[in-house]
Amino acid sequence: MEMHEIRWHGRGGQGAVTGAKLLAKAGFLTGFAGVTSAPSFGAERRGAPITCYTRLSDEPVRVLSQVSEPDVVVVLDDSLVEVGNAAAGLKSGGVMIVNTVRTPEEIGAVGDFRVVVADVTGSAEAAGVIVGSTAMVNTAILGSIAAATGLVTLKSVGEAISEAFPTGPADKNIEAARLAFECTQK
Repeated sequence: MEMHEIRWHGRGGQGAVTGAKLLAKAGFLTGFAGVTSAPSFGAERRGAPITCYTRLSDEPVRVLSQVSEPDVVVVLDDSLVEVGNAAAGLKSGGVMIVNTVRTPEEIGAVGDFRVVVADVTGSAEAAGVIVGSTAMVNTAILGSIAAATGLVTLKSVGEAISEAFPTGPADKNIEAARLAFECTQK
């Protein structure tokens, strides 16, 4: 059984938990038979670092623990690369996907893994995915995950978003994912 483990690093209020769930749904729609997502947080508040997890597998997933050795790390706020120790346990040959305007070299993450960057915030802003004057990056970064890993398709990401949101907001979120897909620097 091949299982793909994804660990998300975000800040409270960025929608990382929803993003992890939508990635699991997109994985199922892409063809994975086993998918799970789970948050890991305590008494977090808006802005506090949080982690959550997604697992995608060809068979049912029976592991429900936290992901300590991910294949993919998704970072919604580039300050968490260092502060949140985002690279901890990232498998050799894995990929770290970072929402940033910086280059992979400027991120400074060191290890035997690939760093992929995308201006996900800019994509969300361009698509009008704004809540309370803050760009919501959780759905947009799904496009970057599709571009960087190929684990899910942009089509399945759009379908997962369409099932989760009413038509108007879904269209904006799908557009944000498409824009992030296009600006992902692999």
